[in-house]
Amino acid sequence: MRRALARRLERVEGFRDPSAALEQYPTPAELAAHVVHLADVQDDLGGTVVDLGTGTGMLALGAALREPGRVVGLDVDADALAVARENEARVAPATSVQWVRGDAAGRPPLRCSDATVLMNPPFGAQRGQRHADRDFLATASEVSRVSYSVHNSGSKEFVESFAADQGGEVTHAFAAEFEVEKQFEFHTRESETLDVEVFRIEWA
Repeated sequence: MRRALARRLERVEGFRDPSAALEQYPTPAELAAHVVHLADVQDDLGGTVVDLGTGTGMLALGAALREPGRVVGLDVDADALAVARENEARVAPATSVQWVRGDAAGRPPLRCSDATVLMNPPFGAQRGQRHADRDFLATASEVSRVSYSVHNSGSKEFVESFAADQGGEVTHAFAAEFEVEKQFEFHTRESETLDVEVFRIEWA
């Protein structure tokens, strides 16, 4: 099931003109499939699923292939959302995705409190993006009952502390690899594999 999902998600096109400031790196299909598969096993995909900072739609489309009740992909970048709509046609999930333009780290136009959030937030490596993952987690705590998020390696203490401050709890955590292809001038290698951590959080 997970491998089949990853193969479907390999059809998803990445950013055509990625922004370094927004840390627009496409989520690898294998990692997205792993996250969606875990959410499915935990019975977290039955209702509304929200992909915060969806980019070109990788996690949203992965969830849609599991046929939940509703899927929303939210992103601040209109160009990325245009590619996400094209990707939806390529992947052809049974459940359609509602693509919404909005700032996941600000006041997103979402009216829900019990969704499942899937997200790969910015790690905060770029100037102006420091603590961006904190802002995404704050939004997740407001709109979801459970969230799955990808963070830079070494984030466990921070994520657990933040979740606890909001009355939440990290229930699952696992290490993964995140392959980044060369796409900006400051990249010195054709590709690099980053160590990341994925957390499942149950919010109060």
